Amino acid sequence: MESGNRTAIKVKTTVKLRKELGGWLLASPYLAMAVLFFLIPLGWSLSLVFFDWNLISPVRNYVGFYNFREALSSTRVHNAFLNTYKFMAIIVPSVMVVSLGLALIVHHLPRLKQFYAVGFFLPYLASGVAISLVVRGILSYDSAFNEFLRSVFGTSPRWLRDSFWATLVISAMIVWKLSGYYALIFLAGLQGIPRELYEAAALDGAGPFTQFRKITLPLLYPAFYTVLVLAVGLCFGIFTEPYVLTGGGPRFATHTWQLEIYYQAFERFRAGYGATVAVLNAVVTFASILVIRRIVESWGTRRGFR
Repeated sequence: MESGNRTAIKVKTTVKLRKELGGWLLASPYLAMAVLFFLIPLGWSLSLVFFDWNLISPVRNYVGFYNFREALSSTRVHNAFLNTYKFMAIIVPSVMVVSLGLALIVHHLPRLKQFYAVGFFLPYLASGVAISLVVRGILSYDSAFNEFLRSVFGTSPRWLRDSFWATLVISAMIVWKLSGYYALIFLAGLQGIPRELYEAAALDGAGPFTQFRKITLPLLYPAFYTVLVLAVGLCFGIFTEPYVLTGGGPRFATHTWQLEIYYQAFERFRAGYGATVAVLNAVVTFASILVIRRIVESWGTRRGFR
């Protein structure tokens, strides 16, 4: 009997090891990519923050914490810091409202839901550079769109030369691009809400608005939480749209962390300083997402959504 137990335990252990090995093998491509494209560059960046290096010279000059002192006192970095929260204040609520609206429209369609869901998702797959070039052509001074505005209203906005309009255009582009993707998250949440809850509420006399407020919104808390964290994190990585459309202008109104990193590292060839700005960006991103997560989780717990 004891020998049989040992044999059974040995067989179970072997099966468990094979499953674990199979899991590691399946995950190995992702792990290799993470090491190659994340961990190694991260370690390299952390080693650069204490040096002044131009990406070409074989000699790296040790400068200690000078890069951090310069970055923390830099007006360009301050603008990138403030602009990120300015974009966040516009993009996050806008993308949540638009994506939720798209999800509700698709969810209540009688047929072809998958077709329309894929259609709304397509902008997310489009090249940001291509979209930016198209928008730049549409908003150029001599474009047909601006000619039409001037013929009707007598004037047209300076879309990319005015701080307000440039910020609004870039924010609108990002909202348009991401709304379809986030709508899929809301759509999955909507499809997970039992239909019986709405039927019971209707029997109790609750109208569509009351059902939406009392049933849909509370049960979509996980989807709201996910979209919020993703949208906030994205705001710290904005690069393509301002790079193509405004270059960070006018007067640094659309200057972002990623633009500053690119400018310092690849235009001024200050790799150490660029790595320092990247580290500061990572710290601010992590801290901001952590604070927002804590606030949302606390709010959800108090209202019984978690």
